[in-house]
Amino acid sequence: MVNSLLLQVLIALLPVGTFQIWFSRQRQLRHSRLFIGTVSGFCMLLGHFYMVQKGTVILDLGFVAVITASLYGGFPFAIVLSAAFLILHIPGESPAQIVGFLVFFLVYILILYKVSRTFRLKNRSGKMRAVALLWAVASLSFLIPAVISYADGSIAHKTMLLMACVAYLIAFILISHLSVYFIEIAYERVSLQSQLLDLTRQYKLESIRMRRFLDMVPLAVIFIDAKGIITHVNQIAMETGKHAEGSIVGLHYTELARLMGLDATASIIELVLNKGERVSSEMFKIQGRTMLATACSVNESGARGMPEGVVYIAQDVTDTQRLKDELDKMERLSLVGQMAASITHEIRNPMAVIRGFVQLLNERSPSEQRSYFRIVMEELDRANAIINDFLSLAQNRIVEKETSSLQSVLKDMLPLIWADANLRGQSVELELCEEKDVLELNGKEIKQLILNLARNGLEAMDEKGVLRIETRDLEDRVQLFVSDTGNGIPPEKVERLFEPFYTTKEQGTGLGLALCLSIAERHDGRIEVQSTVGQGTTFIVTFCKSGYACWVPAE
Repeated sequence: MVNSLLLQVLIALLPVGTFQIWFSRQRQLRHSRLFIGTVSGFCMLLGHFYMVQKGTVILDLGFVAVITASLYGGFPFAIVLSAAFLILHIPGESPAQIVGFLVFFLVYILILYKVSRTFRLKNRSGKMRAVALLWAVASLSFLIPAVISYADGSIAHKTMLLMACVAYLIAFILISHLSVYFIEIAYERVSLQSQLLDLTRQYKLESIRMRRFLDMVPLAVIFIDAKGIITHVNQIAMETGKHAEGSIVGLHYTELARLMGLDATASIIELVLNKGERVSSEMFKIQGRTMLATACSVNESGARGMPEGVVYIAQDVTDTQRLKDELDKMERLSLVGQMAASITHEIRNPMAVIRGFVQLLNERSPSEQRSYFRIVMEELDRANAIINDFLSLAQNRIVEKETSSLQSVLKDMLPLIWADANLRGQSVELELCEEKDVLELNGKEIKQLILNLARNGLEAMDEKGVLRIETRDLEDRVQLFVSDTGNGIPPEKVERLFEPFYTTKEQGTGLGLALCLSIAERHDGRIEVQSTVGQGTTFIVTFCKSGYACWVPAE
């Protein structure tokens, strides 16, 4: 009997054992009912061969497999295996026993149906209570016959039978609960495994998204851990430092700062990482670009103390800084313009009086002193010209225009340009096109623009230099080219030619080209400069024809 009991215990544990081995992936979940039901049915049949029967008392732990299949294999398996168990164990001694056995199984089936409907929705403690109800009902199948046999004395060795029934009952209870417990553990394990895989995939996806985002933002981003080791760099950071990602990741931040020559970078990271600062910023220059660097601490939400890492962000603010500088220049220019506009008349009047008396003294003075008076008058005229340039540049007013030809204005200025060139021993070449359309021009301002550009070209050349003036009539614009054969202008100076007060001449005011640009813009025009050191310079003034949008970018 003992050997049979041990074999039945092993057979009863076989479904849960094989399920633990087989069920390892989430995709096997849809086949789990079939697996449990099939293995339980096999174990029920196998256990039947090792059951113990004493008269009407049947001790068969195969009923544990029936309960397991009923709860986890589905109600169809419950019906099939219960019916099979009934057929295998139905008593044949008397009709009363058969009827009693059938009634018992009918009650059991009804209870099983009620329990199995909500079994999978219960928590673990609820499932254990459901199993307790089922084994309590199932144990009656051998306890009632055992009590009857014990009472009527139909079985010898009553004590041995009683001990066997108690042992089977204990085994029945333990195996039933262990089966449910370990099957639930298997389900939970696979569920956690599936959740872990989902979280891993989600984490990888978020990492890819974050990496792509960091590579797309126009900022250099570097992540540094609590030990000061660089853990991640984005594409902009690698391009800024001209390093490959593999050569940066794993370095200490001080080593990277040393390689790039950026002591400011190391200092702001040091403040955040080791000095308790939450945010620290600094501006520095690298490869001719102005960068604004910010180091921010990384802590868990609400955590205090030393940071778990640092996020270092560097932004290229070169264009922003340039715009700021331009704004400062415009503000200074506006202030100078306001001053020039307010005091120009007060200065001109006394200067006119001074020049008049100097001219009178010049006429009455001895001839050997007249050269001094001439110098005074020339300087007064130069000062007056500077005041006029100040006033013209500051006013930026709406000018009155009239329909005119650029060539007609140019021809009016040619005698003056030729005269200046002859005095310097230079020559002027003309190449004027046939104009098809007229422009809306202010003749006075266009003459001033042409004269300024021509005199700049003449002053840039030595004797025998050639000033070339050319016009071109295109479909949507008219262009004026003023070229000289001087020494040319270096590229770094070309960028600043139109800045107010910037000049390359010893006695220049730095207002002539700024005034030319202002005049061109008031006429919806542009000025370009093409210069080659040692060969000369060409100024190209472009005027847009009426009805054309020359400066709108093409889509």
